[in-house]
Parts: sequence; structure tokens; C-alpha cells
Amino acid sequence: MSTRIATCFADNAAAGRASLVTFVTAGDPDPVTSLALVKALPGAGADVIELGMPFSDPMADGPAIQWSSMRALKAGMSLKGTLDLVQQFRASNQDTPIVLMGYYNPIYVYGVERFLADAGAAGVDGLIVVDLPPEEDSELCVPAMQAGLNFIRLATPTTDDKRLPAVLANTSGFVYYVSITGITGTATPDFSKVADAVARIKRHTGLPVAVGFGVKAPDHAAAIARGADGVVVGSALVELIRTSLDGEGKATEKTVSAVTDLVSSLAAAVRGVKK
Repeated sequence: MSTRIATCFADNAAAGRASLVTFVTAGDPDPVTSLALVKALPGAGADVIELGMPFSDPMADGPAIQWSSMRALKAGMSLKGTLDLVQQFRASNQDTPIVLMGYYNPIYVYGVERFLADAGAAGVDGLIVVDLPPEEDSELCVPAMQAGLNFIRLATPTTDDKRLPAVLANTSGFVYYVSITGITGTATPDFSKVADAVARIKRHTGLPVAVGFGVKAPDHAAAIARGADGVVVGSALVELIRTSLDGEGKATEKTVSAVTDLVSSLAAAVRGVKK
């Protein structure tokens, strides 16, 4: 299906470059600052925005993203608030793809049918739900596809050629390759192996492959951009939010710019690699 995500990756591929995918948690450090930050990301060079759905038990995430979820929940963010944030973003940006990333429990509590209808109406383009395996596709993946949303799957270094077809069966938009085993933001990937891993996945799918986990600096982003269709950065950005806060954990005048400054340098590095 033709979506903002497919269009974005295709346009950047035609321009001979990878796409930059940026992750922040909705409502971190507070809803007002979070909206300002999300609105600023495209201008800083983000091609796709992954928006974390705050959850009290983000088991697949490292400390930086866990803390961002806690800050957002403490500030009153909810799944409905996340969808409202997307709707407010769409009032001034109809082009940048938005992918909601998180866990199934808040969606289940919200109600799958209601969630998909509200997500589509708000302007969400895709979903990454890390704790729903392909065997559970009927729960959310298939209904999401029927609602016109991309359902993006994660592949890892331990996803072998026997498992890949199941992982990719109902995947659309792009494949998110997790370049290290373990939780987010805790190690730096072996960049020499990324291109081989991407090539292996591409033998099973025509979808773009975006690579994340452990990307913290422009040189990391450039190294991944040489072998992948997209570069995903998350923990480094939410850690900048944390370190920009004042002694009471409140946003400062540096909170948005701390993130957008790094995004700008990452975007320059990614765009400097011609394919």
C-alpha cells in the first residue's frame, strides 16, 4: 500500500541516500515540550518520527528509554494523549511519517478497534509493537493493515533464515533491523556486519531496511547509512532530553535544541553518504 512511509523511503532512495528515523517518547518531559520537539524534528533533518507510547514496563528498552517513559507518565501522558499529540503535529505537517512504537498492553486496554480508528484519524502511519510475535498477527497486525496502517517488524542478529519469512509475512513500510542483541542504547554495533545483515534480510523482502540500536553519533549514522536504507536513533536523543532538564526534572530552554542539534548533525552525516 502507498503510505507516507513508503513514499519517504522511495524518495530518499531515488535521491541516493538513506533515511533518518528519530525516536522520542510522547510526552517526555511534558506534553507541551514534547509537541514542540516533535514539530521541530523534521526541520532538523528527521525523515521519519518514531513516537514511543509511554508504558510502565518497557521491558525491551534500556534505561534511557525506560526513564523517558517514566517521565512522560509522571507528566500525565497517556495513549489518548499520544494520539492527540500526533493530531496536533498533523495540523502543521502532512508529510513526515509518524510511527507509534511500544507495547500491546496499552492498546489492548484502549481497545484495538477504537485504537486503530483513532490512530488513523490522528494521522499515524505505522506501528511497531515489540511484544507481539508473528504468531499473534490476528490480534493487531492484520487489523492494522486492514485499517491502512503499516505494521513494522523487528529482525535481530538471531533471526535466522528459517524464521525471517514468518517475521516478514505481514510486515510493511520498512523492516527494523536491531543491530545488537539485548536492550536499547547499551552497546555500539559492529558496523562491518550491518551491510551483510541488511543484504541477508533483503534476500527475503523488497522492503527498505532501517538499522537501529546503539547509534549515538554522526560517524555511527554514516557507517550504517552506507549499508542500510535507514538509520534509527533513539536512546541518544532521549538521553539528551534527560540531561537538559533542571534540578526538578523540568524542561529548560535547552531541551528542544539539545535534541535538534544532534539530529541536524546526524542528518548531515546520513545525507553525506551517497548510495
